[in-house]
Amino acid sequence: METNEFGKKREKLIERLRYELNLSDKVVEAMKKVPRHLFVPPAYRSEAYVDAPLPIGKGQTISAPHMVAIMCELLDLKKGDKVLEVGAGCGYHAAVVAEIVGKDGKVIAIERIPELAEMAKRNLETLGYDNVLVVVGDGSKGYEKEAPYDKIYVTASAPKIPEPLIEQLKPGGKLVIPVGNFTQHLYVVEKDENGNVKKKNWGAVRFVPLIGEYGFDE
Repeated sequence: METNEFGKKREKLIERLRYELNLSDKVVEAMKKVPRHLFVPPAYRSEAYVDAPLPIGKGQTISAPHMVAIMCELLDLKKGDKVLEVGAGCGYHAAVVAEIVGKDGKVIAIERIPELAEMAKRNLETLGYDNVLVVVGDGSKGYEKEAPYDKIYVTASAPKIPEPLIEQLKPGGKLVIPVGNFTQHLYVVEKDENGNVKKKNWGAVRFVPLIGEYGFDE
């Protein structure tokens, strides 16, 4: 349930991030529309608009708002994009992306932990995000059934960039992924129209590990 207090806190946080990160209007507008407090467990609801990750159960976290904003900016999301999210968590990041890509776009959010996938699905359905499909599976392998994708992003850190994700990216597409174990860096991967791949290191980050065939062992 939205309250004036939560709305004011969200507005204040997103306006601060707009200034600090030089965010585009489309990312700011999307983040203002998504009620982060409805995606976090009730025990952490009062902290929903603190710019920090929060526990969501099963050893996982909801990303800090600034990191969600940064990843959305780096992806350069467009209306109508088909996007693969690896690591749905509670569904918050997918909701922000869904706002940006719009009704003509689609977000496929893959989550390996069934309980979290169910939570994400419930949260997204409750808020009316019918352009998001939540799937249970090993996200390190991507999701071949819906490939290729305009954009792919990963919300957990991989030992290296999984080859299936590069393969499932459209020519002209972008992939944003944290890579590393104790030291992690966020990479922006671009595939040109000829299928050539270019990787750029954006900077140091901290994420939970990506578990799966192309990730770390559980």
